[in-house]
Amino acid sequence: MKLLRFSSDGQVRYGAVEQRQIRELTGDPYGTLRFGPRSFQLDDVTLLPPCEPSKIVAVGVNYRAHAQEMGHRLPGEPLLFLKPSTSVIGPGAAIHYPEGVTRLDYEAELAVVIKKKTRSVTPAQASEAILGCTCLNDVTARDLQQKDKQWTRAKSFDTFAPIGPWIVTDLDPSNLKIEGILNGQTRQSSTTADLIFPVPVLVSFISSIMTLLPGDVITTGTPSGVGPLQRGDTIEVVIEGIGRLTNMVR
Repeated sequence: MKLLRFSSDGQVRYGAVEQRQIRELTGDPYGTLRFGPRSFQLDDVTLLPPCEPSKIVAVGVNYRAHAQEMGHRLPGEPLLFLKPSTSVIGPGAAIHYPEGVTRLDYEAELAVVIKKKTRSVTPAQASEAILGCTCLNDVTARDLQQKDKQWTRAKSFDTFAPIGPWIVTDLDPSNLKIEGILNGQTRQSSTTADLIFPVPVLVSFISSIMTLLPGDVITTGTPSGVGPLQRGDTIEVVIEGIGRLTNMVR
């Protein structure tokens, strides 16, 4: 099932999309799904970020090929950082190129959305905590990351976390093709089979540190092929079984 947030007639709603039609949900998608009486055409609504996370827990250097690309040793445990909720934008929204930044990079990533309050689960229990998977672009001010030697400022500007277009439930995240496409040219192409720490391990590890809340996002790292964005560029994150997240740089 594809779950999404959308705006129609000035109202924000949750829904489930099949082909090009959306069935409205009453309430949010984190409990029992209940459908309302209204339906909408996908082309007639504005897609919003599919969730409203209290936090985005991101994992750095989690693809083997990307670790080699960046000159890093393979980590012995997940390398975590946070992106704030204020960095979230939805499909089609603009990524803003901050003043003073000299290199802005795209990072195509698979993200998982948490379904319920979760603390200290095992990898075997992780699937019970996951609502589904979506696409995320971990936009990064690479010059600031290198300057600061830690990642908070470089990862946290407003608009630096495009998410969407929807959350796909019941999707096995272990071997999905993932691509980053810049202005129509494929720059990143890999599969989640190259993850150093797979999704169940990440959910377990992170939940042993912090409580995860419904709607929180864990984004799992980026493949090799990261590179710079310029003003006017179109960047797409395409993941097998999910779809395409498209944003432009302003």
